[in-house]
Amino acid sequence: MAEKIKLHPHTPHQKRVFEIADRLRNGDIMLFPTDTQYALGCAFDNKKGLDRIRQIRRLESDHLFTLLIDSLSGISKFAQLSDDNFKIIKRFIPAAITFILPATKEVPRLLLHPKRKTIGFRVPDYPISQSIIEELGMPLLVTSAKMPENTLAGEQAVYPDDLFHQFDKLVDLVLDHEQPLNPIESTILDMTGNTPVVIRQGLDYNKVEDVFLSQNIEIVVAE
Repeated sequence: MAEKIKLHPHTPHQKRVFEIADRLRNGDIMLFPTDTQYALGCAFDNKKGLDRIRQIRRLESDHLFTLLIDSLSGISKFAQLSDDNFKIIKRFIPAAITFILPATKEVPRLLLHPKRKTIGFRVPDYPISQSIIEELGMPLLVTSAKMPENTLAGEQAVYPDDLFHQFDKLVDLVLDHEQPLNPIESTILDMTGNTPVVIRQGLDYNKVEDVFLSQNIEIVVAE
C-alpha cells in the first residue's frame, strides 16, 4: 500500500516536502495534485520509475510525457528555445499550459517522443508542485493519472478516495490536498514549428487567446 501524505493546497508543510523529495530521490513514484488533474510522477532521471509509470498507464513508446519545471531558466536548460518562443513562454508562466519543445541533451532519450525528440514542459501554478520541484532540485516527469481501462471506457474517478483506491497498490506515495478533483486538463501548445499550434484547449486557454491577440500572433488550432 502507498503511504498517504496530506498537504495543505496553498501552504504545504516544508518538513513533508523534504520527506517527499527524499523519497523521490530514492526512486519512488507518486500520485499527486497539480494545477490541473492529479498526475503520476517521479524524478525525471528515474528510469525504473519511468518504466513503472509506462506499465501502470500501458503507454505506447510515442506517448508525450511532460516535465514539470520550476522556472523559465529551467525550461531553457532542458529545451531548445528560440528567442520568439522564449518571449512567448515568459508571458505565460506559471500556468496550466504545456509547451511541446525540442529537448536538449540534458533530457534522457527514453523520455522523448522517439521520432520528434520532443517533450512537454510546464511551470505549474500550484504551491504543492512548485515546492516539491524546488526541493528536489530537478524536474518531475509526469503524466496524467488515468487507469487504462477507465480511459478506454471514457470513465474517470469523480471523488479523490476513488482515485486513491485505484492507485493505492501501484505507487509508493499518495499526496492528498483534501480538495475536489479537477477534471480539466492543461492547454497544450506545440512550439516546435515557426507558428505555435494549439493541440488541446484546456485550463488557461484564455491566457493563450489574450497573449496571442496582444502580440498579433495567429491562433492556429490543430484539427
